[in-house]
Amino acid sequence: MAARESLVKVLITIIMAVFGLMFLLPFLWMLTSSFKPEVDVFKYPIEWIPSTWNAVSNYTQVWAKSDFPIYYWNSIKIAVSTTALSVMFSCMAAYGFSKVNFKGREAIFILVLVIYMVPHQAILVPQFLIYKWIGLFDNHFGLILLNSFSVLGTFLLRQFFIGINNEYLESARMDGAGHFRSFFSIALPLVRPAIATYAILRFIWTWNDYQNPLIFLRTKSLFTLQLGINSFADMNGDFYSLIMAAAVSAILPLLIVFIAGQKNVIEGIAMGGVKG
Repeated sequence: MAARESLVKVLITIIMAVFGLMFLLPFLWMLTSSFKPEVDVFKYPIEWIPSTWNAVSNYTQVWAKSDFPIYYWNSIKIAVSTTALSVMFSCMAAYGFSKVNFKGREAIFILVLVIYMVPHQAILVPQFLIYKWIGLFDNHFGLILLNSFSVLGTFLLRQFFIGINNEYLESARMDGAGHFRSFFSIALPLVRPAIATYAILRFIWTWNDYQNPLIFLRTKSLFTLQLGINSFADMNGDFYSLIMAAAVSAILPLLIVFIAGQKNVIEGIAMGGVKG
């Protein structure tokens, strides 16, 4: 019986490894293509290890002979600022909806969830008109502000704040701590893995956002990386090695953020699976 279970586990592992490799193949092709001369990109059969390396020329062309560094910096600034503000506001709202007793708390939280059910595309026109009216159109601050308030972040973090034992907070109140002291000194450290998980997700969502920059930005020097790559592809449409080099550069921050926060993501998932 034990031998059969071991065999099943081995087979499942092999099958999952094969599927994982299949999902990685497009990324591997993109990575190797960014190192090749243009004539070798579509060579058949595919050369997974380039016979001729052209990485220096490709990446130099992307970084030194285009506006790619400007787009890169714009995306970093917007993604980091949005993530920091969104995490802060979502944590405070989640704590308020879970640990602060006030009249109408549940009704207000339900109203917040109802707002989340409205498709984002349905409110783009009113948002556009409001931003034009208050002067936040075509600048980074308006784009940062647009994604800094997240109903989904509030909902996700509220579930973790609910799991904090109220006795911790009651003990702090008996020692004279108010809500702000309890929030920063007790509640936040206890849900750190959940906060890290949401921060990683928020960074990825903001970094990959194409729709909002497309609508709310007009000046080319303010473009984010997603718009910049589209513009870069229009200018270099026949040079796929350059486009692949730009794409590899674009996903590097996402890989770094995920690898750096992987441990916290796993802890956050484990926390979410513990009941009682």
